[in-house]
Amino acid sequence: MARHRYLLFEILLIVTAAAGTALAYPHLSTRVPIHWGLNGRPNGYGPRWMLYVLGPGLMASIVMLGLAMPWLSPRQFSVENFRTSFERVVLIVVCLFGYLNFAIMWSVVRSGRHDAGQLVIGGICFFSIVLGNMLGKVRRNFFIGVRTPWTLANERVWNATHRFAAWTFVVMGLSGLGMLIAGWRRASMTALLLGWLIPVAYSLFYYKKLERLGEL
Repeated sequence: MARHRYLLFEILLIVTAAAGTALAYPHLSTRVPIHWGLNGRPNGYGPRWMLYVLGPGLMASIVMLGLAMPWLSPRQFSVENFRTSFERVVLIVVCLFGYLNFAIMWSVVRSGRHDAGQLVIGGICFFSIVLGNMLGKVRRNFFIGVRTPWTLANERVWNATHRFAAWTFVVMGLSGLGMLIAGWRRASMTALLLGWLIPVAYSLFYYKKLERLGEL
């Protein structure tokens, strides 16, 4: 029942994003920003119809992938033993791309009076915090989480890495928000990247530690 509620909410988000894009479309310039650098400034532009692809189109693709992943998963890496957490992660990602679509359109419609780069980075920081609270419940699978050779090779390494990653995502997300508010945009992006990369290094470190102790 819960998964049906998540799906209905995701469909509502997609419809809302599509409707919002359609309403904003006549007010958009022919080319809009679609990519930002580490400094949060746009460094890539595309035709305005790309907002349909990057917004409701990408959101719908994520939902369809989320529906297919349980069937695609090998039996020993099934998502069924953490299905509720899996559904919530899919919902979080759909919400993130819905927010990013809104942030881009809002900035463009307001003729740059609102900084899309700051809105985008702030949103990613916030969703990093939310996602961090879910990572500790994600079990070994091929689709979501910190999927490194070492986490996929050993369930103990996977669980330890994701408990650690839960903290790094939250701490670095909060740090990134604080730095963004202080005007340190590059530092904010660096904090986000570290929050995602440190768990990768940790998974190797922890695997090698168990290997050295003969506990694999």
